[in-house]
Amino acid sequence: MKWGVIATGGIAQTVTADMLKVPDVEVLAVSSRDVTKAQAFADRFGIKRAYGDYRELLRDEDVEIVYVATPHAQHHEVTLAALDAGKHVLCEKPIGLSVAQAEEMVERAAVRKRFLMEAMWTRFNPLIRKVHQAVRDGEIGEVRTVRAHFGFRHAFRTGDRLWDRETGGGSVLDLGVYPIAFAHQVLGPPTHIAAHGSLAPSEVDADAGILLGYENGAQALLSCSLLADLGSGAEIIGTEGSIQIPDQMYNATRAVINGVEHTTEDMGYRHQIHEVEIWVGQGGLQHTDMPWSATVEIMRTMEEVLGQLGVSYDTVR
Repeated sequence: MKWGVIATGGIAQTVTADMLKVPDVEVLAVSSRDVTKAQAFADRFGIKRAYGDYRELLRDEDVEIVYVATPHAQHHEVTLAALDAGKHVLCEKPIGLSVAQAEEMVERAAVRKRFLMEAMWTRFNPLIRKVHQAVRDGEIGEVRTVRAHFGFRHAFRTGDRLWDRETGGGSVLDLGVYPIAFAHQVLGPPTHIAAHGSLAPSEVDADAGILLGYENGAQALLSCSLLADLGSGAEIIGTEGSIQIPDQMYNATRAVINGVEHTTEDMGYRHQIHEVEIWVGQGGLQHTDMPWSATVEIMRTMEEVLGQLGVSYDTVR
């Protein structure tokens, strides 16, 4: 398929490099608000077409699918425009800033009959798939507790994307989305949500501790931070065993299932890209491993967490 990449930041560079490792993928076009950045990106990755506005890329009839790698606050606008232009869309996480935005994007994809997926690459990691298969197969019994965390120190600077409210900054949307999505995959949407944390001078969340409760008494204990180096790990504890993902739970290279270690060097974004290619090629609109319902429910949890922390993006457009 012929891809277009919208934005040229760090995540776009990393994902594009992995795209080029997937057979039959052609990255045909790239766009940036600064056409010189788009051209430099194109030169680096051997991309034929560079545009100074994402709307120009969307008018390119040869582009079949776009990868939206803009700051969070632009995901909604760009994705809707892409769907209206007849493009399939892989949109970076979080898919938007609110449940309302997520629902509108999903509804538009259904109306336009175009594939849409939030780029939750963790779900396509081979070890994460092995972990969740072990859970489904009952290897650790009934899951009672999930623990997951992701955090690092990031100095506060006015205008920095991670601290800027206007770009959708904050620890929950950027880092907490991983532990929250992990808990959702294991236990589903929670029935109770409690959050505690602190705010930065820019009125985004600096860190958060999150408790998700479930009707059967199970719980997920999650944390994220831009203030402290928490690392990134996860643990699933059941009535008959446990699973540990010691570090980089979002891009796992090692997992211990009931004391047995499993490792892989086959991680990265290419699994996600390959799955998107398959599903679009088969005419699917949503992937069963990351369906629209999961995207909306994860956003619903994050919106509630942010509301309890006193963070709102209602005025961000």
